[in-house]
Amino acid sequence: MEIRQLKTFWTLASTCSFHQTAELLSYVPSTITMQIKSLEEELGVKLLDRLGKKVVLTDAGQQFLPYATKILNDVEEAKCISSQHGELAGTVVIGADEVLCAYLLPALFKRFRADYPGVRLLFRPLSGQELKSSLREGHADVVFVLDEPMNSKDLHSEFLKDETFQMVVSPDHMLASLSALVIDDFHKQHFLLTEKNCSYRTHFDQSITKKGADALTELEFQSVEAIKQCVAAGLGIALLPEMALKKELSEGEVVALPWDLSDVSFSAQMLWHREKWISPSMAAFMEVAKSELI
Repeated sequence: MEIRQLKTFWTLASTCSFHQTAELLSYVPSTITMQIKSLEEELGVKLLDRLGKKVVLTDAGQQFLPYATKILNDVEEAKCISSQHGELAGTVVIGADEVLCAYLLPALFKRFRADYPGVRLLFRPLSGQELKSSLREGHADVVFVLDEPMNSKDLHSEFLKDETFQMVVSPDHMLASLSALVIDDFHKQHFLLTEKNCSYRTHFDQSITKKGADALTELEFQSVEAIKQCVAAGLGIALLPEMALKKELSEGEVVALPWDLSDVSFSAQMLWHREKWISPSMAAFMEVAKSELI
């Protein structure tokens, strides 16, 4: 068993793509296939299934991944201890949902790449439920969430910034001209919402139900951009973080409704596992993140 095989397996598990793995590791795709096949033969198990262009870990692959992650972390730690000089290097695996990836993190990634060109960032877009599990399963080093303040025994949370929310409609929507709203105004209205596993979607559902909302039609979307386009087209009401709405609000494509959202209190947070060894490259990334985002 070779370190390069473990690194190939780990990268493939992160990207779920032979093509992307080959690009990241500067291999041709056939080399990726050969290394995985050799590793599977040595272990005597099948580690992954290739379903079209997508890679899915088998049960054996899922069980083997934490061991591969630990070995690679130990190797990186050993290299850092034995290395006294030279440019900071290594890989940091980042996870975040669509909103934070699109509207909060680009400036951070740009600055970090400029400050530490030898460190490779591997980004994994994940849903709300997957973000925390990716840390616990060793699939990510650092993740960013938009959630209520966390208190976890195994995950450390670093507060970055509070985020306000807006309820928006198109300028010609029937509610857009009202100076005040009551809960009955939402009767039979269409709400364009993120998926149910989204933290602020869950909180909003609970909040508006407690206030007596009735006969609402909910349409679910995986994409915030799709929600905004549908709102601008007059298809319904959306609740979204203000960071995702700055352009549309300033250009008049959508308007904010006069609805009290003070009970929707969420913050951007950076999470990592308390027991994970923090490599120099990971420590550098977290310091830049705090400097750039707080």
